[in-house]
Amino acid sequence: MSKAAQADRKMWSKIYTYDEWMEAQGVPIYRGYYIEDLRTLELEWWEARQCKAAFIQLLGQEGVTSARVTEIPPGKTVSPLKFSLDEIVYVVEGRGLTTIWAGENRPKKTFEWQKHSMFLLPHNYTHQFSNMQGDKPARLLHYNYMPLTLSGVRDVNFIFGNPYEGPDIQNQLDFYSEAKMVQQSLLDDSWGRRAYWYGNFFPDMRAWDKLDSNARRGAGGRSVYIQFPDSEMSCHMSVFDARLYKKAHRHGPGRVIVIPVGEGYSIMWEEGKEKVVVPWHEASCFVPPNKWFHQHFNAGSEPARYLALHPPMQFHGHAEKVEDRAKDQIEYVNEDKWVREKFEAELAKRGITSLMPPEAYVDPEFEWNWSPFLRKSS
Repeated sequence: MSKAAQADRKMWSKIYTYDEWMEAQGVPIYRGYYIEDLRTLELEWWEARQCKAAFIQLLGQEGVTSARVTEIPPGKTVSPLKFSLDEIVYVVEGRGLTTIWAGENRPKKTFEWQKHSMFLLPHNYTHQFSNMQGDKPARLLHYNYMPLTLSGVRDVNFIFGNPYEGPDIQNQLDFYSEAKMVQQSLLDDSWGRRAYWYGNFFPDMRAWDKLDSNARRGAGGRSVYIQFPDSEMSCHMSVFDARLYKKAHRHGPGRVIVIPVGEGYSIMWEEGKEKVVVPWHEASCFVPPNKWFHQHFNAGSEPARYLALHPPMQFHGHAEKVEDRAKDQIEYVNEDKWVREKFEAELAKRGITSLMPPEAYVDPEFEWNWSPFLRKSS
């Protein structure tokens, strides 16, 4: 970054150090409310990384989280990169290998991935990607907290190629092995989630079937919550069935949502303001802005999944008290009638009808009949 750029920085500026670095990379930056399809997103050559890439900075990410798409050419291996931060990688398309190592004199670890795999690149490690397919490129979605880090240190050399060598955590756990379920008492979690999965490699988020009911959000939903080892990064994936929709809710900024499977749409709005409709299908991506209500609708014929990559805990934006938390969710009985009317109209376009129980719209104490929806196929 030039001295002139540093001198021109204004107090209360919403142009962050990360933005200046991102703009200088010479690749596309996609803004707005959503990305229709990460598989077909137009990329351009990123000279610094010797691959095609694009940055994603949707409304609600600014200054908090970073997302980008990179493409590995058929049969190629990209240059190694040492990165000081944890980074979640979701495989949008393709099949390949990742090799990681924590120093020249330490052993390397190589693991395979495929479409819909998700894994963590640990901080202070060097990593390298290889495309195992010789006839088509591979696409990866990367997610990290780089904007916050650069706001603190304002030096990209702190993040890329930093000579600091941290502990070799490969010796502390069976790296990239099967994730483990961690049980917890309800007393430890007022949200009612009794288990989460702990690991840094998930082979196929489209097929992941270790789910727990998520009754609070409605629509017969099931979820898996994931914590990555030696990291504050986390995520969750929710699954809900065809011709149903979930309750509107809101939280903090920076949460990037990608669709592994399904067809539908989401509605997002700032309280008291106009609603934004976000259509989605496999490989769509969107970000609910800070404290905007948003609501997910499955307008297809099969269970839909959305994978939400979480910002730091400081930005989750969940109320601590139950009475306050109720203000961040809209029950079916209290929602705008337009919501239901639009859903029924969208289904009618496809020649199908809603499976939402009529009781849900009149009884605030309505409890979902889970059994018809807990299908093995989900």
